[in-house]
Amino acid sequence: MDARLNHFDDEGNAVMVDVGGKNLTERVAIASGKIFVDDEIYSAIEKGTVAKGDVIGVARLAGVMAAKKTSDVIPLCHPLPLSHCSLDFEMLPEESAVKVTATVKTKWTTGVEMEAMHAVSIALLTIYDMCKALNKGMTIGEIHLNQKTGGKSGYIRLVKQ
Repeated sequence: MDARLNHFDDEGNAVMVDVGGKNLTERVAIASGKIFVDDEIYSAIEKGTVAKGDVIGVARLAGVMAAKKTSDVIPLCHPLPLSHCSLDFEMLPEESAVKVTATVKTKWTTGVEMEAMHAVSIALLTIYDMCKALNKGMTIGEIHLNQKTGGKSGYIRLVKQ
C-alpha cells in the first residue's frame, strides 16, 4: 500500500490514522474561498441591510463553530484542541464577491488544514443562507488551502492565493 495513502489499512479499509506516536508541534493552516453575488446582495451585505441581520458577523461565528466541529462531519478527521480560529472577510467590488480567509492553529500531532477549509466553507454557506431571499443565484467557489506550517512537511505555501 502507498505510504502516502495512510487512511487505508493493508486490506484497503478506511481507517483513522494513528498519530499517537507523533510529536506535538505548533500547526497553522490558512484557507480561503469566495462567494460571488449580484449587485443587490453585494450592496446589502456591504451596507448591513440584509433582513436576517449582520451577515459577516454571523458567518464569522459559523466559521469558528465549523472549525471546532470538523471531526464531527469529516469521518477520518481527528478531534483537535484548537488554540486559535479567526475568519477575515474582504469585500471585492470588482468581482461582486466576498472573500473569506480562515486561520486555524493548534499544538498537536496532526494538522488543521481540514478545519481551516471547513471554516471557510461553512462561513460561505452561511452568507448564502442569509442572502438567499434576495436571490438564490450566488456561486460559492475557489475554496482552497493557502498555506500550512508545522508537522513533518513544515511550511507549505500554495501558489493560488
